[in-house]
Amino acid sequence: MGSRPPPLIVALSSLSARKLAVSVAVVAIVLAALAVPLWRASPALYATEESRIEPHAYTAEDPVACVAGARPGPSGESASEETPAGTRYMVKTPANYDATRAHPLIVVFAPHGVNRLLSERFVGLTRAATRAGFVIAYADSRPLDTKVLEDLGRIPAMVASRWCIDERRVFFTGHSDGGTAATALVVLRQSIPPVAIAPSAAGFRGADLAAYACPPPMAVMVQHSGNDELFPGFGREAAAWWAACNGCRGTPEPRSDGCLAYPSCSAGGITLYCQSAGRHIDWPRKNERLLAFFESAGRGFR
Repeated sequence: MGSRPPPLIVALSSLSARKLAVSVAVVAIVLAALAVPLWRASPALYATEESRIEPHAYTAEDPVACVAGARPGPSGESASEETPAGTRYMVKTPANYDATRAHPLIVVFAPHGVNRLLSERFVGLTRAATRAGFVIAYADSRPLDTKVLEDLGRIPAMVASRWCIDERRVFFTGHSDGGTAATALVVLRQSIPPVAIAPSAAGFRGADLAAYACPPPMAVMVQHSGNDELFPGFGREAAAWWAACNGCRGTPEPRSDGCLAYPSCSAGGITLYCQSAGRHIDWPRKNERLLAFFESAGRGFR
């Protein structure tokens, strides 16, 4: 593949919008050239069964928060939603979606050059997420710049305007460009603030993040491969930055799920570093762990 491209976060670390736009244009060209050969390398996709929606076993813990008929979003799959700037996204609900109950929302941002349908097959979250009571949205990839990030940041509010969503339980994830977008929307404060994020293979290193003020404490699960050939070591550096922002103190300690947990963090600021194996292009495939992390982070708001 030749030499490693400049990290994507170079395009996001400048506080100057003009410099940001120029940097993103350069990085977008590099990553666009890499996108086709990367995806031709056939990243592992989940079986189509994992894209099916499942019913959720509602309980009294699922709060009634919306008036019947107040949110027009349909049950099931809505595959052609669109932002004002033309970014397509897909929304899936539990099969027995109750439009009066406040649902947690997961927004999945796609790797470079990947649409919402392929992104769903890549991360394989739909079946388990809908069974657990989440509404889940998948956004198409677009080359990242400030305007695109602003547009992607509208998606949570747009979903909440049509489906019954608990805006205190919004979660972001995504891989590569998608992980970078999930992180950038928080540090740039361009969206409904999520209660937790789980970026994977993101292009943020510690020095890039140091250019930004810390957001309020929030739960973060940094997922990164120890063999990532494009962004080597970025995940550990990003996790350390989040740990400092979240007021964690001490050396990270191993957990039974394979992650390292930073100790003594501020309330709501659990910080995990979860290292996987494989290439940059490979999703960690630890979805049970990811959903458990989101459910735990949102539990105090039910």
